Amino acid sequence: MVALPDLFDARIPAKIDTGARTSSLHATGIERFDRDGQRWVRFLLDLGEGRSEPVSCEVPRADRRIITSSNGEGQDRFIIKTRLQIGEHSFRAEFSLADRSDMKFPILIGRTALRSRFLVDPGRSWLQSTRQERKQLKSQG
Repeated sequence: MVALPDLFDARIPAKIDTGARTSSLHATGIERFDRDGQRWVRFLLDLGEGRSEPVSCEVPRADRRIITSSNGEGQDRFIIKTRLQIGEHSFRAEFSLADRSDMKFPILIGRTALRSRFLVDPGRSWLQSTRQERKQLKSQG
């Protein structure tokens, strides 16, 4: 469980994926706009079935890149920077905005965000989750 405190006030299930370079955030209704001469992006942060209603977010756009998805295809995606909190560690991280509705986790944490901060033990799961969060996640499937 992680938090994106600048976007949403609840903890969100996330998957650690050291094979992915860039972190990814489930976003729908993505649109670019200008504000005060800067490029911004507006999107709905959708945490999936039964978690909450989608939250409208507006953030300065950091970049736009071709990201190779898990199926090997390149996708042109908006990149944003926002604060990520994993356990007691809070830092700014880059996220590509993508429709992850067919994925189990609304957030994927890639190796760039983890680099020089964390060691990953592939044999362990849900280390940053409370007992109550784990129980709730198991009941959701």
